[in-house]
Amino acid sequence: MMDLPLLSGRYKLLQPIGSGGTAVVYKALDEMLERIVSVKILREDHSNDGEFLERFRQEAKAAANLSHPNIVTVYDFGFDKDQVFIVFEYVDGTDLKTLIRQQSRFSIEDTLGLITQACAGVGYAHRAGLVHCDIKSHNMLVSKDFRLKVTDFGIARALATIHPEERSEVVWGSPHYFSPEQASGYAPSPASDVYSLGVILYEMLTGRLPFEAKDATELARMHRMETPVPPRRLNPAIPEPLEEITLKVLSKEPAARYRTADQLGRVLMSFGNLNPEKTGPIILPVAKRSNISSPQPHPPVIPRRTQTETQPVERTWTDYAKDHEDTFESQAIDWGTWLLGVLAFTAVFGLIPFWLYIYFFLNP
Repeated sequence: MMDLPLLSGRYKLLQPIGSGGTAVVYKALDEMLERIVSVKILREDHSNDGEFLERFRQEAKAAANLSHPNIVTVYDFGFDKDQVFIVFEYVDGTDLKTLIRQQSRFSIEDTLGLITQACAGVGYAHRAGLVHCDIKSHNMLVSKDFRLKVTDFGIARALATIHPEERSEVVWGSPHYFSPEQASGYAPSPASDVYSLGVILYEMLTGRLPFEAKDATELARMHRMETPVPPRRLNPAIPEPLEEITLKVLSKEPAARYRTADQLGRVLMSFGNLNPEKTGPIILPVAKRSNISSPQPHPPVIPRRTQTETQPVERTWTDYAKDHEDTFESQAIDWGTWLLGVLAFTAVFGLIPFWLYIYFFLNP
């Protein structure tokens, strides 16, 4: 693969940075625009499979219509001889799953700092009419400056094409992360993505997944029937309100969860804003995180801060909320407009009894 000529005459492959069962991802140079990009190439044994080709095209199409700082930007989609590829933004960092394996548990501050960014990206997709359907920590890329970006929209569904009563014999998604309704073959919804975000939240706080099994069928049964171990039993440092939020998101019934990722993001940000004594400031030590690199066979561990290290940039939850106040849908009530409406209602309907009195007084 590395000896192949330029893809489409412009993308020079530099080195592999990731691989999966269906595709290989390379760091590449776009020689036309002189910038570093990522190129995802469908494996040769799937290039002639119509189903895989359609999923690959769907991934490019779905992501290309989304423009958000917490979603990986797609630049191009194309064919070169027998190669089918997607070109997208290069993220100088690693995936969240790798970081979880390195750190086991995340601090409350870092957990909330990352998961609210994931909610922002997924929430934007929900507002654009898409359900991701494959939310997992592997599909969250974290850059050196602590920016999280959602990727891999390969099985995303447009809300307009989903019928609430539909049932599928084929279960799409990742068994450790998919929702109970997905595990049962029922139609996904934004609440399905919220469940998957809850699995990531649980994983970051406790260092383990809520359900573990070697068999995908058993995992599906556990998502449908079992109750996860309360997070505070595994990590007593978790505040009780955060445990309640996590367990609510992992409810079996979609209606019992938050409806969209935006809602979950607002709740988590409010939790941080209203409980600074429990969550503390977000610590963004840029110097410390600078040794996060692209996935390697033995990825580096993020070291703990010492007295001799460069002082981190400390940001409160209020600062973080201000930076992202336009990211989440606003629920603020315009009390001025509401009051004017009440006054107008009173003025109009309050005059009716008055005029009836005048009418009957003049016409006894």
